[in-house]
Amino acid sequence: MRVALFVTCVNDTLFPRTGQAVVRLLERLGVDVDFPAAQSCCGQPQFNTGYRHETEPLVRRFDAAFEGYDYVVTPSGSCAAMVRDNYPRIGAKAAAEHRGRELADAAARAVPRTFELTEFLVDVLGVTDVGAYFPHTVTYHPTCHGLRVLGLRDRPRRLLERVGGLELRELPGADECCGFGGTFAVKNADVSAAMGADKVRAIRATGADMVCTVDNSCLLHIGGTLARQGAAVRPVHLAEILASTEQEPYV
Repeated sequence: MRVALFVTCVNDTLFPRTGQAVVRLLERLGVDVDFPAAQSCCGQPQFNTGYRHETEPLVRRFDAAFEGYDYVVTPSGSCAAMVRDNYPRIGAKAAAEHRGRELADAAARAVPRTFELTEFLVDVLGVTDVGAYFPHTVTYHPTCHGLRVLGLRDRPRRLLERVGGLELRELPGADECCGFGGTFAVKNADVSAAMGADKVRAIRATGADMVCTVDNSCLLHIGGTLARQGAAVRPVHLAEILASTEQEPYV
């Protein structure tokens, strides 16, 4: 089984510990993980702002970078959703414009091998107990792409429930958007900030030490709001919780 890590731009630039956590976790489970250096952005920022043609080279680059791998694992529901949901649309549109089947074929190769981390753990490896230890109270925010596009459902919760020492607290209004939405936060800043404040209010009401998600982009928004309010709650990616053990604790 050939497995590659698709770390994503946000993680590579701002949250490298998340990518390191994925590798540490998967290697602990007996999976050899490669990191193809040719990988780059999935194209989501361009596509979401209407620059479809500018996204097309990134579809080709993704296909080429991960050629030959059985699985491409990413700690980002957002980027996994971009590949699985939007790459086929880009390919179909190019074909409809009589520009050939190249992009459609690239999407067809990318979609079945691209997995968000919790999908890979639960559906491919068949594990929910990954041997993690994390003695903290945690609440889980299901991000929009993970919840609505990928349909992760209870996979992240099942993994969290098997983490030693962890107390999982229910988040009121868990399925409500945090307000980030990528370019939405830029174009609709006031609405985005209000939604973030609502989400943080619910997070703080749980009394949890930490809030986790499967997307650091959402944690960036939530964490910024928490910091501005002076809250003690820490944002943490799910991968970093799952990689934590008594021997290698998260700090």
